[in-house]
Amino acid sequence: MTKYDLHSHTHYSDGRLTVSELLDRAVERNVDVLAITDHDSVQAISEANRLIDEKQLQLSLVSGVEISTKWHSFEIHVVGLDINIASSALVDLLDSQTQKREARAIEIGNRLAKAGYLDVYSDAKALAEQGQITRAHFAQVLVNRGVAKNLQGVFNKFLTRGNTGYVPSEWCTIADAVSAIKSSGGIAVLAHPGRYKMSNKWLRKLLDEFSNAGGRAIEVALPQQAPCERQFLGQLCQEYGLLGSQGSDFHYPTPWSDLGKNLYLPKDCQGVWQFWEEKGE
Repeated sequence: MTKYDLHSHTHYSDGRLTVSELLDRAVERNVDVLAITDHDSVQAISEANRLIDEKQLQLSLVSGVEISTKWHSFEIHVVGLDINIASSALVDLLDSQTQKREARAIEIGNRLAKAGYLDVYSDAKALAEQGQITRAHFAQVLVNRGVAKNLQGVFNKFLTRGNTGYVPSEWCTIADAVSAIKSSGGIAVLAHPGRYKMSNKWLRKLLDEFSNAGGRAIEVALPQQAPCERQFLGQLCQEYGLLGSQGSDFHYPTPWSDLGKNLYLPKDCQGVWQFWEEKGE
């Protein structure tokens, strides 16, 4: 049976592995089909295709991206799979997202500096290197300085709503993200819907808007997940006529999450890979 992992990150966003390291780990973990879905970035895709050819890896790559969107008071992530990374609509949207991400990062740095934590932005920027700067980079800098024991501790104390370094996001809309993904020939997937801490009523409202915008799939399966949640999301796929996706949302190995770990769709849930199989790819 083909093992799909359709949600992973590299050092071009907030993953800790290089592209080469991510590909090697996918092979080690017996993943057959991997999607790289960095936050608002497709920088890793060309490099990954080149390395797969050079190393002759037994691995199929799906070109992907994870786009941050603003919906009411929620930050909703939309994954694009099987995209054309050269699509002008997608390139333009990601350029805009990068500018918004940079402006937010500068303001986070300013707010932390006013609270006495100097040069956090410059250190976070250095940590991100050539990739997208994210709040995880700020959190890692503060952990390195001994301000908190772990990343979640920094988020809880500094980077969430009502705290010193919190800056509201100004991301694109769900409709904008889905439109750019469709224009690139890809399929839009609602990422990890179980993580948004919303009621079923709000989740259904989200699915209505996502579906009406042209979204085609839900991320149903993740490594660390209650079986009842996976079953429920599979039922929502059938209810809304959507395909199901699965992915580890891999950033780095942990005891509870890794590439390809515990990924399977519930019975009667059709896989999102049907999309590119129907295209003859």
